[in-house]
Amino acid sequence: MSYKVENLENSMAKITIEVSAEDFEAAMVKAYNKNKGKIQIQGFRKGKAPRKMIEKLYGPEIFYEDAANFAIPDAYEVAAKECGLDIVSRPEIDVEDIGAGKPFVFTATVAVKPEVELGDYKGLEVEKQEVKIMAADVNAEIDRVREQNARIITVEDRAIKKDDIAVIDFEGFVDGEAFEGGKGTDYSLTIGSHSFIDTFEDQLIGKKTGDKVDVNVTFPEEYHAEDLKGKPALFKVEIKEVKVKELPKADDEFASEVSEFDTLKEYKASVKKTLTDRKKAQVKTEKENQVIEKAVENAKVDLPAPMVDEQVNQMINEFASRLQQQGLGIDQYMQMTGMQPQTLMDQMRPEAEKRIKTRLVLEAVAEAEKIKATAKDIDKEIEKMAEMYNMEVDKIKDMFGDAEKEQISQDIAVQKAVDLLVKEAVETESASEE
Repeated sequence: MSYKVENLENSMAKITIEVSAEDFEAAMVKAYNKNKGKIQIQGFRKGKAPRKMIEKLYGPEIFYEDAANFAIPDAYEVAAKECGLDIVSRPEIDVEDIGAGKPFVFTATVAVKPEVELGDYKGLEVEKQEVKIMAADVNAEIDRVREQNARIITVEDRAIKKDDIAVIDFEGFVDGEAFEGGKGTDYSLTIGSHSFIDTFEDQLIGKKTGDKVDVNVTFPEEYHAEDLKGKPALFKVEIKEVKVKELPKADDEFASEVSEFDTLKEYKASVKKTLTDRKKAQVKTEKENQVIEKAVENAKVDLPAPMVDEQVNQMINEFASRLQQQGLGIDQYMQMTGMQPQTLMDQMRPEAEKRIKTRLVLEAVAEAEKIKATAKDIDKEIEKMAEMYNMEVDKIKDMFGDAEKEQISQDIAVQKAVDLLVKEAVETESASEE
C-alpha cells in the first residue's frame, strides 16, 4: 500500500491511497465468500458456484463494492496514522480506480486541525466582582429551605387567595364541544403560578370549596394545538378542596431539624459560609469565561465544515442520551416538537463552533507558553477519577491506554492555560461601581 497527501484550502486535505493488486485480490476473495451463498447458477448447488464462473456470467464488477468496503478501512487506517496529518473529521471516500488484477485506488478527503493565529491573551481586562453575602441572601436561602419543608393543610370556610392550592375537577369546551386534553380530575393548581392559560387562576380567587365555576378564557395565538389557537373557551370547574402551605417557623427547632446545628444562629452562619463558597466558585467561573471569551475573540481561526459537523453530531448524541435518561427517544422528541433533524443541527452549530474555537485557542496558548502536564499532574487526575468512581487507582490506570492518557494530558494543559489567562488578567471596576 502507498499513499500521497495533497493539502487543500480551508484546512482540508486529500489522501490518495493505492492498495496493491495482491491486497485487492484478497479483498475480492472476501467479497466472493460473502456473496457466493446468495448466487444461484444452473448446474451448481447454491453457494458452490466457482468465482470465475460467477465473474464470467456477471462480470467481476459484481464483487467490486464489497471488495472496496473490505479494502478501504484497513488501508485508510494505516495511511491516516502514517501521513502525519492531525485529522479531525471522518473521511469522505471516493473510488478513483478499481478493477480485478490491478491496484485499487481511492481518495479520502478529511478536515485537519486548523492553524490558530493568537491575538492578545495576556493582560485581558475583566470586570471585578465582589463576593459579598448579605443578610437578605441568607434569609432567602432559609426561606427556600422552609418552603421545601412546608406542610400542606386543608382549609375550610375560606375563600381562595393567591398562593393557595385549589384541588379541582375541570372540563373545557370550545364552541360548545369538549376538546381533547381539556379535562382533569383532582388537579392541584397553585393560584398565581400561571400554569393555566389566560386569567383561569384569577377567576377562582374568592371562590370556596364546593363551588362550581364557569371560567371563560381565550387560548393564545401561539398555542401548540392548532385547532385551539386564539379561540375562546369555557371551563366548567368544581372546587373540591382548598389547601395552603404552612411554613415552619425559623427558630432553633427548625435549625436542628434541617441541619446539624442546634441553634438558628449557628445554622445562619453555616448558610452564609455555604453561600459565600458558592459565590466564590461562581465568580471564579465567570472570570474564567470572560478571559476565555476575549482570548477567543482576539484569535483568528477558520474552522473546516466537516470538523464542525463532527462536533454537532457529538452534541446531538449527548442530547439524545440525556433524553433517553428521561425515558424519551430522540425520534419521539422530534415528533412532539415538530422539529426537523436539520433544524436541530442548525440550532447546535453556533455552540459547536464556539466549543471548537475555544478548545483550539486554549491548546494554542498552552503550546505558545510551553505548558505541559507532568506525570504528577496525570497521577493526581487519575486519583480524582478513582475517588469519583470508587475504584482503585491501579485499576483506573489499567483501563487507560496511551490515547486516553494523552487526552488527560491535553485536558490538564488546557486547564493550566486557562489558569494562566486568569492569573494574567486585569480586573477593572464595573460601570455601576465607578
